[in-house]
Amino acid sequence: MHKDDGWAEESCAPASVPLALRRVLGLVISGEATNRAELARRSGLARSTVGQQVENLVGNGILQEVESRRSVRGRPPRVLTISPQAGTVVAVDVDTTASHVAIADLSRRLIAQDTVAVRIDAGPRIVLDAVAELLRRLLAEYDRDPGRLREVVVGLPGPVDFQQGCAVQPTGMPGWDGYPVAEHLRERFRAPVVVDNDVNLMALGEAEQGGAETPLLCIKIASGIGAGLVTAGGDVYRGADGAAGDIGHTRAVSGGNVLCVCGNVGCVGAIASHRAVLRGLGIPESTDDDPLYGTRVLAQRVADSDPAALHAVRQAATEVGEVVAVLVHMFNPRSIILAGPLSELRDDLVSAVRAAVYQRALPLATRKLTITATQLKGRSGLHGGIALATRDVFGPAGIARLLADEPGAGG
Repeated sequence: MHKDDGWAEESCAPASVPLALRRVLGLVISGEATNRAELARRSGLARSTVGQQVENLVGNGILQEVESRRSVRGRPPRVLTISPQAGTVVAVDVDTTASHVAIADLSRRLIAQDTVAVRIDAGPRIVLDAVAELLRRLLAEYDRDPGRLREVVVGLPGPVDFQQGCAVQPTGMPGWDGYPVAEHLRERFRAPVVVDNDVNLMALGEAEQGGAETPLLCIKIASGIGAGLVTAGGDVYRGADGAAGDIGHTRAVSGGNVLCVCGNVGCVGAIASHRAVLRGLGIPESTDDDPLYGTRVLAQRVADSDPAALHAVRQAATEVGEVVAVLVHMFNPRSIILAGPLSELRDDLVSAVRAAVYQRALPLATRKLTITATQLKGRSGLHGGIALATRDVFGPAGIARLLADEPGAGG
């Protein structure tokens, strides 16, 4: 259980959930078994035990048993699925110019998503209150019971203390350092809240929803540069203090004396981020009327094959590729996914990163490596947040709360 959940340990103890029930539920969640006969065969449990646990799960509104739509002779078979009304999970992706909110049921089916256009430099209270207001509206509009809100996962664009639920010394986020993000939202929704780095969630989303092979590195090139790593076992690697993947402050090969927002000089984020490319081309990042002005202008210039724009993007990609080559030697990933505004500009970014990695990294580390742009566009972080939330909900502590049907108890 995450320390920031705020629930009494005794009410969520794994021992309170029977092993047989966890086994039955796990087989249904994974899709390995869809009816009672398959459950008995795959679990090794007696049919009577399976029947007892199924009745328990159906009675608590976690599973539903419905007639199959398959065309068969005689009586249609009954199949077990997660009940659409078992609960709701929420993913929040906080970005520099806006925050994106998505709600899903426990089968990870996306129900709705929307955006609130509040800049991150407005401060945590204003941003989080706007997110909370949007979330309440979505829950009401799509008839989702707020009392069955099972978990909220928030992605922040900076280092995060995963256990405490707050950002730690983030750059470009005034007022966010140490602010209790998890507590702020937990008080408003009486549900567990988890806070993570946004690129960690993007990496998880690419592995879970995008189907990319693991180990997986996701590189986000936006106002800064960050990386998320999903291990071969499907877990996010966060490091000892939540600083893993903060590669934007790695010294660039040709960084020179360019000053970074962190106070050091020559950081790769200072010369190769989306913001740095815009600055080098003299393109304003935003205007009063259009917060994405710079993104749109750069995209148009690249589409028009503007030589200066193409050179700037390729040079930035080469610098990023040099850093990624080091990561390839350290972690030997199977997949590298490039995300952020620059990744959507034709194939120039991907091609230049790929060229730098293959030139610098040894063949053993690259022989089965794939480097591609994200296919989920701006949705990978939301998908990752939903995946992380449902993992928690169906963990031992989460199942205990489901059975108690008191998601707000102890908050």
